[in-house]
Amino acid sequence: MPKTKLENVVFTIIMAVIMVYGMIVYNVALNTGGVTNATFVMALHELPIMAPIAFVLEFFVVEKLATRLAFSFMRPTDRPQLITYAISVMIVCIMCPTMSLIATLLFKEPSFGTWIHTFGCNMPMAMLWQMLYCGPLVRLIFRTLFRRQPAEAK
Repeated sequence: MPKTKLENVVFTIIMAVIMVYGMIVYNVALNTGGVTNATFVMALHELPIMAPIAFVLEFFVVEKLATRLAFSFMRPTDRPQLITYAISVMIVCIMCPTMSLIATLLFKEPSFGTWIHTFGCNMPMAMLWQMLYCGPLVRLIFRTLFRRQPAEAK
C-alpha cells in the first residue's frame, strides 16, 4: 500500500481510472441492452469526465472518511489484509452513491428516482468489481511499480 504522498497519488489515479472505466462499461451495457465490442469504446467517452471527478473525491474526501469508518469496527492490530478490505468496502459505500449522483446529473434525466435506480443498479456491481477484480489488480500493479526492498536489505 502507498507509503508516501506520491505513491498515494499514483495508487489513487490507477484505482480511479480502472474502477471508473469498469463501472462505465457496466452502465453503458445496461443502457444499450448488453455488452458488445462497441461498449468498451463507448465507455471511453465518459472516462475523461468521470475519472478526474473520482480521483478528486477519493483523494481529498473519501479516503480519510472511509478509513475513519473502517476503524470504527476494525482495530490497528487486525490483519492488514482485513483492514484493506474494510477500507475498500467503506470506499465503495461512499463513492457509489456519490458517483451515481454525479453520473445521473451529467448523463441522465436528473431526478431523485433516476439517482436511486442508478445507485441501486451500481452498488452490487461496484462492490464485486472492487473486491474481486479492480482492487486486487490495482494492488498488483502498484506493487509492481513500487517494489519494496526487504527490511533486512536496507
